Amino acid sequence: MSHTILLVQPGKPETRTYSDYESVNECMEGVCHIYEEHLKRQNPNTPSITYDISQLFDFVDQLQDLSCLVYQKSTNTYAPYNKDWIKEKIYILLRRQASKNQS
Repeated sequence: MSHTILLVQPGKPETRTYSDYESVNECMEGVCHIYEEHLKRQNPNTPSITYDISQLFDFVDQLQDLSCLVYQKSTNTYAPYNKDWIKEKIYILLRRQASKNQS
């Protein structure tokens, strides 16, 4: 469990926001939630929304900036991670969730 800060900038600098999470996995779920909220705004009359991982990754790539700061207990500092790292962690998280759902 490493405290994680998610930095998001969808467009212009005024759109910058951040949120913090108790773990990297919670943060990755937060990124998925941001995308799901984006889809709901674009499709307000659709009762259920589905997407695949490539659509999620396209969304991540289209954001002006997306990065994480993950607390490193050993050095008492936060380490920065970029979009590619975030996509890798999301992939691992979703793959793990999918395998749990199949059991």
